[in-house]
Amino acid sequence: MSAPKTTPGINDFVIKLANVNGTGSASANGLLMKSIFRMGVPVVGKNVFPSNIQGLPTWYEIRVTGAGYGARSGDVDMMVAMNANTYARDIAELRPGGVLIYDSTWPRQHVLSRTDVSVLGVPLAQMCNAAFKVARSRVLMKNMAYVGAVAALLSIDVEVIRALVREMFAKKPKLIDLNMQALALGYDYAMEHFECPLPIKVEALDKTKDKIMIDGNTAAGLGCVYAGATVGAWYPITPSTSLMDAFKKWCEKFRVDPKTGEHNYCIIQAEDELSAVGMVVGASWNGARAFTPTSGPGISLMSEFIGFAYYAEIPLVIFDVQRVGPSTGMPTRTQQADVQMCAYASHGDTRHILLFPAHPGECFTMAADAFDLAERYQTPVFVLSDIDIGMNDWMVDELQWDDARQPDRGKVLNAEQIESLEKFHRYQDVDGDGIAYRTLPGTHPKGAYFTRGSGHNSNGDYTENEAEYQEVLDRLVRKWRGAADHVPAPIIRKAKGGKARWGILAYGSSDCAVLEACDTLAAEGLHMDYMRVRGFPFCDEVSDFVMAHDHVFVVEQNRDAQLRGLLLLETQIPRAKLLPLLHYSGEPLTSHFVHAHIKDAARKEKSA
Repeated sequence: MSAPKTTPGINDFVIKLANVNGTGSASANGLLMKSIFRMGVPVVGKNVFPSNIQGLPTWYEIRVTGAGYGARSGDVDMMVAMNANTYARDIAELRPGGVLIYDSTWPRQHVLSRTDVSVLGVPLAQMCNAAFKVARSRVLMKNMAYVGAVAALLSIDVEVIRALVREMFAKKPKLIDLNMQALALGYDYAMEHFECPLPIKVEALDKTKDKIMIDGNTAAGLGCVYAGATVGAWYPITPSTSLMDAFKKWCEKFRVDPKTGEHNYCIIQAEDELSAVGMVVGASWNGARAFTPTSGPGISLMSEFIGFAYYAEIPLVIFDVQRVGPSTGMPTRTQQADVQMCAYASHGDTRHILLFPAHPGECFTMAADAFDLAERYQTPVFVLSDIDIGMNDWMVDELQWDDARQPDRGKVLNAEQIESLEKFHRYQDVDGDGIAYRTLPGTHPKGAYFTRGSGHNSNGDYTENEAEYQEVLDRLVRKWRGAADHVPAPIIRKAKGGKARWGILAYGSSDCAVLEACDTLAAEGLHMDYMRVRGFPFCDEVSDFVMAHDHVFVVEQNRDAQLRGLLLLETQIPRAKLLPLLHYSGEPLTSHFVHAHIKDAARKEKSA
């Protein structure tokens, strides 16, 4: 990747579409983005939507990025303003020299009065009212009409759009005709009344070969199927519900008994999150690979069962698609604010394994990793994505799977092994690695044991003996520390300009913004090493990276520097080494934000 340009141009600009929720704009906006992708041009889409069904403002941001960057830049070069209630905000976001498109059926010149941007009026409502008889069609088709106008202005191949329309409505031919008509209305009007194309435009490339567009929840649901999951229990909550929807869709296709033709999976919509996680714990105890998807409020409700699974040593996989808190917060906005809650969820001394996917491709692979780790270490494992990853379409490499991969079921004794034992003791540390052997119900009579959430000793017997209790608790933390060598390893990107004094550390969806900011800073002569942390507990490499630099910026999307806090709690890194760089507005992080804050820190150090 090269450093981004300072001015927009061919295959390097941002379109933002301002709509009203519930007017059918999501399909049209997604179609626009996919059309650019089909032209071989890398593209990024970010949806900012309200937590209601209809009537409130919603925005969709499309970044056309021939360089292949995956984050929001922070700029807006073209605004399609379809919501009169947000005109003032929308026109203010445009950079000087930008373009604003609006529905000129009604005069709005007094509102849209910036002199340093081009304001283009398209009478969308007037055209659609004349062309369509049904009231609902008049509203919906305005979206496709502005897609046509944008296509003309940006030189987007209209035949590609038409092909996507035919694919989208393949089973509804009447809708194909309506959408084609609306597309032509906007396209023809723009071609006739404006100078097309604009200086910012799309030119076909060949940079999307072997790439797909997919959201993180869909990828995670597929990953669960490939991992061997057969049980899912959940209570619907934004933004994780579509993960279970995806799992069900893939199970309908792949979880079929070849002999009977019957489906061999179980999905339960529980009455609440507490019941859902209890069902998953029970299924995992019985030997099934089971999981639950949720978000922060759900984790809060599940905490007692999480502690039970930790202490009784039962595999448990939880997908936390993070949203803005605390309390109900802003359910449709993104954040990374559940990190510490998940690391220590439940009362008492608990520590859990965390995985941090940075994009949908890793949601797929880390889903499989989560089940392997949960069974290997007989403990809860959290996969922490967020709304940005989970619900936005990302351009990623085609998903890959090694058919030779076998699930890691951990230390599970079979009937022959149990028979050879004089007596089975559930919680004894036979191998010295902190991981005890377990049995599955029905394997052998000698393998039965009481699964206790109350005090127990290494034999599995109830106890209130202080030494026996402490022995088990010490083994649990020793087992957890061993996971540091098996969670996904961090990824380091070394500066190209020689040894760097400063470093950056980030995780999850912050990755794309940091990568681009590093390129921008390097082009300005400020070279930074970058480490992306992908799992917790931390391996020694994380501490080594920090200690090799004067200072390390820890980039996070939360207020309280939660990963930095984990580093200070779980390592010997000096506090002064770690500089928090925090973004918590609820919108996805931009590369400009990271770049500006690091550059400002460098300027202050130089002038000190």
